[in-house]
Amino acid sequence: MDMGGHSLGYRETYEDWLRWADEDTKRELAAVTDEKEIEDRFYKDLAFGTAGLRGVMGAGTNRMNAYTVGRATKGLADYLQERYPGETGRGVVIAYDSRLHSREFALEAAHVLCAAGIPVRIFRELEPIPVLSFAVKHYGALAGIVITASHNPKEYNGYKVYGPDGGQLVPRDADRLTACVNAVTDLSRIAKIGGEERITWLGEETVGAFLDAIFRQSVYQGNPPPLRIVYTPLHGSGNKPVRAALARAGFTDVRVVKEQEAPDGTFPTVRSPNPEDSEALALGIREAEACGADIVIGTDPDSDRIGAAVRDGDRFVLISGNQMGALLVNFLLTMRKDRLTPASTIIKTIVTGELGADIARKHGVQVEETLTGFKYIGEKISQYADDPSHEFLMGYEESYGYLVGTHAQDKDAVVSAMLICEMAAWYRAQGMTLADGLRQLYAEYGYRLDRTISYTLAGKEGQEAIARIMERLRTEDVQRFLPDAARVLDYAEGIGGLPKENVLKFLLADGSWMAVRPSGTEPKIKFYYSFAGRDEEEAAVRFASYRAAWEKELGLQ
Repeated sequence: MDMGGHSLGYRETYEDWLRWADEDTKRELAAVTDEKEIEDRFYKDLAFGTAGLRGVMGAGTNRMNAYTVGRATKGLADYLQERYPGETGRGVVIAYDSRLHSREFALEAAHVLCAAGIPVRIFRELEPIPVLSFAVKHYGALAGIVITASHNPKEYNGYKVYGPDGGQLVPRDADRLTACVNAVTDLSRIAKIGGEERITWLGEETVGAFLDAIFRQSVYQGNPPPLRIVYTPLHGSGNKPVRAALARAGFTDVRVVKEQEAPDGTFPTVRSPNPEDSEALALGIREAEACGADIVIGTDPDSDRIGAAVRDGDRFVLISGNQMGALLVNFLLTMRKDRLTPASTIIKTIVTGELGADIARKHGVQVEETLTGFKYIGEKISQYADDPSHEFLMGYEESYGYLVGTHAQDKDAVVSAMLICEMAAWYRAQGMTLADGLRQLYAEYGYRLDRTISYTLAGKEGQEAIARIMERLRTEDVQRFLPDAARVLDYAEGIGGLPKENVLKFLLADGSWMAVRPSGTEPKIKFYYSFAGRDEEEAAVRFASYRAAWEKELGLQ
């Protein structure tokens, strides 16, 4: 019998679950009376892709629950045994964040792996993604699992898989793993009892080694200029490690937003725990205004991404992901100019703005581009280990993710928090703020306005609508509503040696561009805009005009 929902219709699969699932699950399903919701829960399996699983929590094949986590983990066990025969004793490291059911799902994964004969190291308490990435490398494990849905709303959870290099799996490996997951069809028979002696608990020793590793990236080595900092972990996993990193770096004036300090998967103080949203930093900004702070920083629940607001005169302004990436590139290359070599390399993604790349090139540093997703930056780090022509300095993407150093191979908001505060202290010592520093960069390199607009198109109909939009942009003459589009790049065809990806990029004559990309982890289609201009006003007018044209043409208003 097919318990995974591969061959049965959604109704039959729903009724099948009512026969064999645990009592709590049966009660939840029996209470669902809306036929549309039953269909959405069971019309497909929750897709396992390059980013693992991510979905709304609840009962059903298209939901995050103990059964879908068990299925993914059994697939991972089969994949490891097939891919690394005789090496599975190296084991798997598991971490989790503050989301509802994260610890429960992490333990489910641990028990499935142990029952399959694979040892597990699991953290005693919630930890950031970069700590997991570090631990996989530190212990020589074959894989890592993180239970998180990053910055998604509270209804979501997810399951990310990491390879032995500490990076998320790239498509060629993820595809092999996905095939193993898809081969697990009977969710009621996954073994999860036995082998508990294979569990090792991780704690302060591992986190301490991680903090030692990131401190090597510190510019001031514990003696920075003074800076008053407000920090919010947004109810997530960053609280302890970020504060420890700032203390180690020598920052003594750090205030934490009390209302958002404790881990809480309901995220009661924010609509979404996303440091890209101004609302998420609102309490931090209020605290900073009250205490006269210089900077507000906030990390998302799994603490791989970081947002910031900085003092600019008598108000606080938000620094975007593109802007912070450019500022960090400038700071690091300025402070480390004596250590730069012809091999020094910065990596950014194809939808990340150009300012940081322009700065790097002026410093004589190489710039490489990858597809969207930090897994590709992590892959480059592994490649550089055997490539004397490249030395990794920093990787970043527009969605507030940065990595400096090779202690981890994913975004690291902990090392980024330390360096952003060191950079803010450096500017403050010059009588400047990060906002002043940004204006200085625009004056030297030209103004750039970078924006990302996401449209949520949920459910089966939403998926179909997103597919129609991409098909239409590939087949119609976009010159009709983008008259100055000089060139179109279709990454689905493979460009510049990059893997094929469902992304379109429209290049304009002056170096501005727009890109369109369906999200791989959420029911969204994303539009990226990067406009050059004489100043902010000119670029903003162009952005508004192009955005309106897109929305009208594609029915996204």
